[in-house]
Formats: sequence, C-alpha cells, structure tokens
Amino acid sequence: MADLRKRVTNNKATDVDTETENEGFNQDSDANLDLDSEDDKSLGNKVDLSNTIPSGTDKAPELLDATLSSLPPRWRNWVIRGIFTWVMIFGFALMIYAGPLALMLVVLAVQVKCFAEIINIGYAVYKIHGLPWFRSLSWYFLITSNYFFYGESLVDYFGVVDNRTEFLRALVKYHRFISFSLYIGGFVWFVLSLVKRYYMKQFSLFAWTHVALLIVVTQSYLIIRNIFQGLIWFIVPVSMIVCNDVMAYMFGFFFGRTPLIKLSPKKTWEGFIGGGFATVIFGLLISYFLCQYPFFVCPIEFNEELGRMTLDCEPSPLFRPQEYTVPASLAPVVRMVTGKNTVMIIPFLLHSLSMSVFSSVIGPFGGFFASGFKRAFKIKDFGDIIPGHGGIMDRFDCQYLMATFVNVYISSFIRMDSPQKLLQQIYSLKPELQLELFTALRDSLTTRGILQLPAP
Repeated sequence: MADLRKRVTNNKATDVDTETENEGFNQDSDANLDLDSEDDKSLGNKVDLSNTIPSGTDKAPELLDATLSSLPPRWRNWVIRGIFTWVMIFGFALMIYAGPLALMLVVLAVQVKCFAEIINIGYAVYKIHGLPWFRSLSWYFLITSNYFFYGESLVDYFGVVDNRTEFLRALVKYHRFISFSLYIGGFVWFVLSLVKRYYMKQFSLFAWTHVALLIVVTQSYLIIRNIFQGLIWFIVPVSMIVCNDVMAYMFGFFFGRTPLIKLSPKKTWEGFIGGGFATVIFGLLISYFLCQYPFFVCPIEFNEELGRMTLDCEPSPLFRPQEYTVPASLAPVVRMVTGKNTVMIIPFLLHSLSMSVFSSVIGPFGGFFASGFKRAFKIKDFGDIIPGHGGIMDRFDCQYLMATFVNVYISSFIRMDSPQKLLQQIYSLKPELQLELFTALRDSLTTRGILQLPAP
C-alpha cells in the first residue's frame, strides 16, 4: 500500500512537471507568434524614433547658428523660425506671381515630399530594410494615384483639347479603366511580394501607404481643383492658415500662460484666441484686396485661340459689391452711418469670414493630429528640410484639412459649373445624340429670345 501511494505521488509530480513544461512551451510559442521576425526581438513594444527621424526645429545653417550662439535657446529658436517664415512667405508670393501652372507644380512637389516623410516613418517603425519591392511599391501606388486624380482634373478642364486627337480621346474615354488597371497591377505585385514570417509587417505597411495616399494625394488633388476655380480660392485659405499659425505662435510666445491641449504642450489659449482674431481680420483684408483684380478671381480656363490657360473674364457678382438690407435690429445704427437701411458688401467677404473661422477654430486640430502622430512614435518633427520648422509635413498638416473644407464649401454653397466639363460630356456622346442636343438647345434659346435666328 505504501509503495502504491508513492507511485501515485510520483506520477502526479511528473504530470505537474509536464504541465509546467507545456505551459512554458505554450508561452514561448505565443511569444514567438507575436514576433513577426527577428527584428521584433530587439524592437519589443517600444517605438522610439527620436534618433532615426531627423528634427529641423533646432536646426540652422552653420553661419546663422554661429551668429545666434550667444542668444538663449528660446530666443534663438524664435529668430530662426522668424527668418525662415519670411523666406517661405516671399517664396509663396513668388510662386503666385509665376502663375497657376507654377503653383500646381509646387503643390505636386510638396505632395511628393510629404508622402516621402510619412512613408519614411513607416519604414523606421517596422524596421524593414530587406523586404523585396516594398519601397518601389509605395512609390508605384503614389504614381498611380496621381495619374488617376490629376487625369480627372485634365479631363474636366481640358477635355475640349484632349478630343482633338484620337490618342488623347482614347485616354480620356478609358481614363478610369486605365487607372484601375494600374492599381490592380500594383495590388497583384504586392501579393506576389509577400514573404513568409513578414506578412504582418508587409500588410501593415500596405495599409500605411494607403493612409498616406488618402491624407496627401487626395488633399493635394482638392487643392488643384480649388486653384481651377480661381487663384483667390487657393491664396486666401493658404494665407489664413499661415496667418493663424504665425500669430498663434506670436501671441503664445509673448502672452501664453494657459495650456490649451496635452497633445501639444506649447500651445496656449492665449495663442489660440489671439491667432483666431488676427486671422479673421487678415482674411477680410486680403479678400477685399484680391477681389479688385480679375487675375485672382477668374477661373482658370483653356483658351483654344491662344493655346494656353487664361485668367481673363468679367468678374462674377460674387466678387463685386452688392447691396444688402440689414436686419431691423441693426437698421438704426446703419442709418446713422450711411443714411439708409442697406449696405454695400462684396459677397466673397462673407465667404471669407466663414473660411477664417474654420481656419482659426478647426484648422489647428490638423496640427494637433500631427502632434499626436509624432508623439506616438516619439519624434519631434517629420523632417529637417526647413530650419526652425521641421519637415514639409510639419508646415502643411493644417493646409490639407483646410483644402478639403474649401472644396466642400465651394461645391455646397458656390456651385460653379464648368463649361469645359459639360462640353467634355457632350463630346463623349454619339454624333446623332450631339445633333439632337444641339437642336433642342437652339430651339430653347430661340423660344426664350436669347438667340435670334436669321430670317429664311
């Protein structure tokens, strides 16, 4: 009996040891499953890219850095930031002087640089240096996306020109199918490039690339569409964001005491409010100034006779003073000043007021979003190309949000129809349908007295 009890006890101990070993094996297996590759063993759960992604906030040219070396760090950064802010403002003015085509090329260059900065963070996060084709795939998807979006703009605004040749006509007709085919090619390329034990990393970077495309390419496409509506729809929103950023920094630097948001500890309520009031005033002033010149308010159209884009037109009522009746509560005050119950206001100033409020209240949240993104990966800036500021994305985080708002605002409240787009749709019809449309339009114009036909 004693020997039997001893055997049972030994068997239980053996079972316990076996279970313990199995538990340890399972834990090791789970841990190994969590590690997608050998690189993950060194990465662990900590992501710190402070030594990988360069920072431009504290960077300055050697000569300027030596000149300002005697200043305290706070004032040194203030001077560097101020100098390169003015450099960018003058550069922006020079691009406007160069015309809409130069602006579009600059938007494209900025888009490419922003995409590169975001993608580089993705590469650094996942520490992928040897996976086949992924860097090439990222840029392939960027090119494919630009082909689709910029092609859409060319079809809408230059469709009349595109239909002059059979080759361009085919590109216009099958533009979306070609774009889809290009994307499918990249999709198949990605699937064929998958490597065992790197699946998680590769799919993560695939998603990272598409989010970058959504943030950068889509927004830059909307900026281009805003430019086609008239340079004023590009200059005013961009200038508002710049003004709000500069004045919020100035008010916060000299008067800031109350923290605004934890994501960006240097932002203060004083800077937020001061920058908002300054942006509203600046927006009204620059809008009034630009409304005086057809170069800024006319939509960009292709002149077939001249063979180039033009900005000549009769400004629409949106940019000319209109008479408005004031509310009854304000009538006595207005009557004392003007002698009547009406006021003359350029309608665009009212739209400018809406844009300035958005850029002051909602626009900064684009910067807060970028701040949270950078804090998640423990980096200070997206890059170091602009001394005192950081990367290109550090300066355009709010601009992309503003571009989307302006495009939605135009389509919702302005609704400018494009004759070029209508003509493009007409040219895509069969000849008999084009003739039928012409006859119906001619009869309608004649009936309404708009078109006078010569007597037979």
